[in-house]
Amino acid sequence: MSKPALLSLHQALKRSFHSLEQNQKVWNSVLEECGPLMGSLCNLAEQLLALNNVQISSTPLARFPNLQDRLRFKLLVAVDTVLEKMAEKMCSLQMVRDAVGNKVTAAFQVYEQHADTLDLSACLQRSAAAPSVADMLEWLQDADRYYRQQYLKRKALLQALKSNDHSDLQSAPKRWEALAMPEEEDSVSDALASVSFFMDSP
Repeated sequence: MSKPALLSLHQALKRSFHSLEQNQKVWNSVLEECGPLMGSLCNLAEQLLALNNVQISSTPLARFPNLQDRLRFKLLVAVDTVLEKMAEKMCSLQMVRDAVGNKVTAAFQVYEQHADTLDLSACLQRSAAAPSVADMLEWLQDADRYYRQQYLKRKALLQALKSNDHSDLQSAPKRWEALAMPEEEDSVSDALASVSFFMDSP
């Protein structure tokens, strides 16, 4: 077993987990910011539906020319504004996905570079201060997969939304929430907890 090879791999794993720890916080923060925006979409959709169901021409407001069209236009502009803000949030989520993925790829590249000098028993060995190399690589791979899948699903949902499809907009918040994968998110947190001593070691 090459000690320099193991040290190099450990350093790459630490960098990956430090990146994962930082980016998990960013990811969760961005998702929290998305909640109110998705709620706004639902509220605007409800207002558009209500507007469609009322005949302003038969109300005292009929004396205001083109009021219904002007209200509809104003609401549609508001919908587009919220969708633009959600697109900005998706850019932030994409940055997290890419940052995590790049560090995970780098760790696997270091492992492959030293694969000839890293014997299997050493990669499976655990200690009080550090999980096994095999466990840590698997946890990183799982985290990478989780963020990639989450990003793609959320992006697909937003791309399918149309500002003139009021019913679709109204149901969007529930569908957005349904994309959450709490077990997988907990697995990321569990992995970070399991490597806390390892990340702080010299």
